[in-house]
Amino acid sequence: MPPKKRNSAATQMKELKPGAESSSPDKKESPELHRDKDAEFVTLSKSLHVTDLVCDGAWKLWKTVQESMDEVTDSQKRLWGTCLFVTVIEMDVACFTLTQVLKAVSLNVKEFMGLARKLDVNLDTISTKVNSALTRLEKKYDVMLALYQRFEKERETMRTCWTMFLLAKGRALQMEDDLVISFQLLLCTLELFIKRCSPDVLQPLYKSAISKVQSPPTRTSRRNQSKAKFRPPEPEVDVQLLETLCKENECNAEEVKNVYQTSFSAFLDSLDLSRSPDFPQANDIDQQYEEHYLKSRDIDGRLFFDGDETVLAPKVEISQVERTPKKNLPDEDAGLIPPQTPIRAAMTSIQLLRGDLTSSGDHPSAVLATYFKNCTVDPTQDVLKRLETLGQIFSQRFGQAVGPRCVVYGRQRFALGVRLYYKVMEAMLKSVSNFKLLNDSTFHKSLLACALEVVMSTYGGSSFKNGGYTHGGGDTAETNVCFPWILDVFSLAAFDFYKVIESFIKAEPTLSKDIVKHLETCENLIMERIAWRTGSPLFELLKQEHEIGVAEQVETPASFSQPLQHNHTAADFRVLPPGSPATPSSQTSSQAASQTPRHPKSNSLSLFYKKLYRLAYTRLKMLCSYLLTAHPELEPIIWTLFQHTLQHEYELMRDRHLDQLMMSAMYAICKVKCVDLRFKTIVTAYKNMPNTSQETFKHVLITEGHYDSIIIFYNQVFMQKLKTNILQYASTRPPTLSPIPQIPCSPYKFPNSPLRVPGSNNVYISPLKSARMSPGIMTPRSRMLVSIGESFGPSNRFQKINQMVNSSDRSFKRALDLGSTPKPLKRLRFDVDGQDEADGRLVPNSSTRSRMQEQKMKEDAESRKE
Repeated sequence: MPPKKRNSAATQMKELKPGAESSSPDKKESPELHRDKDAEFVTLSKSLHVTDLVCDGAWKLWKTVQESMDEVTDSQKRLWGTCLFVTVIEMDVACFTLTQVLKAVSLNVKEFMGLARKLDVNLDTISTKVNSALTRLEKKYDVMLALYQRFEKERETMRTCWTMFLLAKGRALQMEDDLVISFQLLLCTLELFIKRCSPDVLQPLYKSAISKVQSPPTRTSRRNQSKAKFRPPEPEVDVQLLETLCKENECNAEEVKNVYQTSFSAFLDSLDLSRSPDFPQANDIDQQYEEHYLKSRDIDGRLFFDGDETVLAPKVEISQVERTPKKNLPDEDAGLIPPQTPIRAAMTSIQLLRGDLTSSGDHPSAVLATYFKNCTVDPTQDVLKRLETLGQIFSQRFGQAVGPRCVVYGRQRFALGVRLYYKVMEAMLKSVSNFKLLNDSTFHKSLLACALEVVMSTYGGSSFKNGGYTHGGGDTAETNVCFPWILDVFSLAAFDFYKVIESFIKAEPTLSKDIVKHLETCENLIMERIAWRTGSPLFELLKQEHEIGVAEQVETPASFSQPLQHNHTAADFRVLPPGSPATPSSQTSSQAASQTPRHPKSNSLSLFYKKLYRLAYTRLKMLCSYLLTAHPELEPIIWTLFQHTLQHEYELMRDRHLDQLMMSAMYAICKVKCVDLRFKTIVTAYKNMPNTSQETFKHVLITEGHYDSIIIFYNQVFMQKLKTNILQYASTRPPTLSPIPQIPCSPYKFPNSPLRVPGSNNVYISPLKSARMSPGIMTPRSRMLVSIGESFGPSNRFQKINQMVNSSDRSFKRALDLGSTPKPLKRLRFDVDGQDEADGRLVPNSSTRSRMQEQKMKEDAESRKE
């Protein structure tokens, strides 16, 4: 029997007529109206001025979840407040703010978020609309908390300064959860207040910065200064002061100046404060922020300054933010490593990125220009014209997402992306034998998009847009620049973007571990869902592949156990040459000249499916470890059905998610094998898996334009399509099990343990990790990268160590391989046959070819060991 979908409070709410929402909260109520509700609940509802409709909906939600909530009686009020907030979001009614409900039930923001997600006891108790709103609120709170911790600990300033910053952030940014731009606005606000302060209340560093722009005092100015509490400011931005603030806070001064001259200056103009010598009026700023906060209906940021318990982070979380793991350092060095806060981490990452790109220009280098000129068709003009067009599009779309005056910030980030794009392209060309993509527009857009994603994730943190989803509840306005935003900006197919990711990582060894992890997650998101959107070139390739015949499809089961090779160069990323097993031979072609030509086998599709199967099995294995430890024999059976679906029924993936098929396959096999496993249990375990989103099982495509829960998808789509195949597993002669894919180590893995130098007994080299500071900003003391823990003897001992290291033939992995000659690139394949290589192919010499072969053998050996 198919599972039944339970009725829920969210569904009941959707069935209510929206016209009732406009009923006045002050309307006289009948004593009989809320007789079925707890008197304290009704009192709470009245104190928050909710409508009768909201009160009814929240009570129904409470009754739905009541039995599942393991809470003591005195916590009921907190749960009621959470139910009221969820109902208000669901109905989109403006009754109260988040802070107001937190105060009414004595809840902390983090505690509230936890309770709100606990309410999701059924598949659709909490809608995707509510879940998206909670996610946005939590992210905004985290950014506000990080900013306030920095503000509070670094500066003794007035409450008005903090309130004015909150107002500036709210007015200047559509994305108030952008940590970097918000912090830059905070520095601008501090600059304004510091230069209006009397010098005798400032720290020496800032007193000195201000004094450099002051003229020598006269007798009149000294007399006026003694009477006045505050010093009149300069009419424009105090560059010296702003640079001092930026230097102390490891922030790029040019970026902050741009923020001041665009967003902050416009904000000051709106308050008539641009040239005012006085402090902003506290009451006026407070009142204007009050209006903004009530309109946003979320968190009152002023409460941070007041130390209010509703916004204070739990003590454990604060300690984790402020402290870094202690190291065995001498007392004199203990202060060298500053506390690692979210803001410091972001500023350091940006500095490292900028430092790595200082030598890269905004135009092709001489080496790259030579490569372009040696092509049969010189792509230089096309490259420059494409960059100009895409730069304008990117900047405008960035401004639309972040704020109306933020186009200039988009230009800055695009310029960094272009530098990285040129740098990686040059490294690719140096490491391959034959490059046929320099006149391919899709390749260039993909490579540029990857470079920009690195820049955007460095500035904004490694985050994603609802796990790749673009449908569901929430605002329709574009206010999110997280992946896959860049694909939409460039109108770029995810499948094409996917092709450059691994090659990009191999070609740029300075990428930090966090950025590499981010790009790997982008790759997984593409395989899980984004590449399966309608209109993706993936479907056309699959259609062509299946026209070839079953025996020549993308990936036969027999190849699952074969290792995923990592020895492909850019020259391989085209169609297979004539005469290969997947294409007609010359004799066959001549005999079949009057027949419809067959499509050549797609190498990029084969590689995509290899990775897809390994990702799919890895996720299935994890879910089975949560749910089916008592039935280990079911895992290979579920995998066989899962793999069959991906290979033969790939249309089920159209506009859907890989995990939806995985959960459906698990439920189907457990059903026919008479193992009691309900969908509710499956999705509860699924929520505990990493990188998952509730929308995956709450918002599944059923028919065109219609979405519902995964239960409905299973009953109406999955089971109907695969019923015959599913029932075979209940027979005495079930289908042959698919081989389990071999799971190799990640090609992006960073080594952790020190490696012993061959030929030595006690000399080890630790893998080089991304430095906290780029060489350009290191001090003489921080450049000391050698530490000897014992008396080491004469200096010639160091020479012997250097000789051993230099003579070593050990193949170090990515983090140790930072030499000038990049490794051969992998995973770059565009199935086009271009005419853009140089006249006379770029063939590596014999020594280079030997190194490539040795590298392949060593990687294969390491893969088998692990």
